[in-house]
Amino acid sequence: MEQAFLDYYRCPDQFADFGLSNDFHANPICDVSSGTNGQVEMSLCSLDEMSVLSFEGATCSLPFNLSEVADSLRFERYVNGTGKTGWKRLVRQAYYFLRPALPVPIRRHLQRVSLKGWDTTPFPQWPVDRTVDRMFETGMAISLRAHQCIIPFVWFWPEGKAGCAIMTHDVETASGLDFVGELMDIDDSFGIKSSFQIIPESRYRTGEDVLATIRRRGFEINVHDLKHDGHLFDEQTQFREQAVRINQYAAKFGSRGFRSGILYRRLDWYDAFEFSYDMSVPNVGHLDPQPGGCCTVMPFFVGNILELPLTTVQDYSLFNILRTYSTDLWQQQIDLISQGHGLMSFNVHPDYLDNTRAKNSYKDLLHTLATLRSTADLWTPLPGEVDAWWRQRSEMQVTADGSGWRIQGPGAERARLAFATLVDDTVRYSVAPAACCYASEASL
Repeated sequence: MEQAFLDYYRCPDQFADFGLSNDFHANPICDVSSGTNGQVEMSLCSLDEMSVLSFEGATCSLPFNLSEVADSLRFERYVNGTGKTGWKRLVRQAYYFLRPALPVPIRRHLQRVSLKGWDTTPFPQWPVDRTVDRMFETGMAISLRAHQCIIPFVWFWPEGKAGCAIMTHDVETASGLDFVGELMDIDDSFGIKSSFQIIPESRYRTGEDVLATIRRRGFEINVHDLKHDGHLFDEQTQFREQAVRINQYAAKFGSRGFRSGILYRRLDWYDAFEFSYDMSVPNVGHLDPQPGGCCTVMPFFVGNILELPLTTVQDYSLFNILRTYSTDLWQQQIDLISQGHGLMSFNVHPDYLDNTRAKNSYKDLLHTLATLRSTADLWTPLPGEVDAWWRQRSEMQVTADGSGWRIQGPGAERARLAFATLVDDTVRYSVAPAACCYASEASL
């Protein structure tokens, strides 16, 4: 039950000393039901609300399995089905059949109607949900109380960066593909490289010259669904047949990453993919057709695939569902994610930067990220670089030697040793200036 905690912090094993209490609950995630308008309601037994914690030495007994709860939330198992059954599936099929003939204003109106009541959905918490991260932080607080010492761990980001932000662009139409060159110019003007998710079939034809230009300029190319028709995850046999073609396109494009169309997803089927990372799971899915959300702002593994969750509102939802070009919501999400040193992931479509207000909003966002990079030590890599780092970090170990604690493993020269302490019942982090070795806790 400790493995998810160890994967999150990469701390020595002895500090993940959790057991199961006599009042163990097989599933502490309870009261999951479909409310009015299909809303999902949930109550979660929270560690910090427990009235009794049982300690035996440094071992703390919990009433549930920490790893199972984390997986239930990150894999969205608290949501019944996929939100696409029965009449909803029929409506969706009709919509995608008619979509090419529908004027954009009508499409936007229908989408707003279908999402009515999103702002009253209590869980996941809008606009950023950190339930999983807070659960691990509370587990760290319990361990600190039990061991009465400072706990070392591998810091979340390389070189001790305070947080991370990635920019991605789903290319949905031929006009969006035509805008890719100008969008790369905009990104480059702020010193931020991004990834472009390309639809392999049906929507448009992508020439090798376009792909070569994207690669040459230092941007990434990922696969975006197969046809972007909303049907990829309808049926498992069909999905696995299409996954073969998707994997072939990944090899053709030289892609390591994937994002599904409309963020439809079934993580239990991901074993059919041959990608290194995925970007299809939202942190909070209130403004997406499929409900749910992974409730974390940190990457996590789905089998062998690393999930880079989409932790901020998409530009389409901002401009067309919320009907604003203000960056205030993006700024609010940036602030909340920064508090947890998490991943800020953005999806801005070249297809919707078709007017001056939209372009200016996007440039304001890039300016904010560039400023945070220089003033708040924000890391702004490509998604593939995050994938490479998180995989290296997942293999690192913190070990003790005669002079203190040391990080071992490939990539340790980029890692930073961090320490968790308890200040007024709140977990605080500090990051050491060097990766290899640091003083013993007695000298801190």
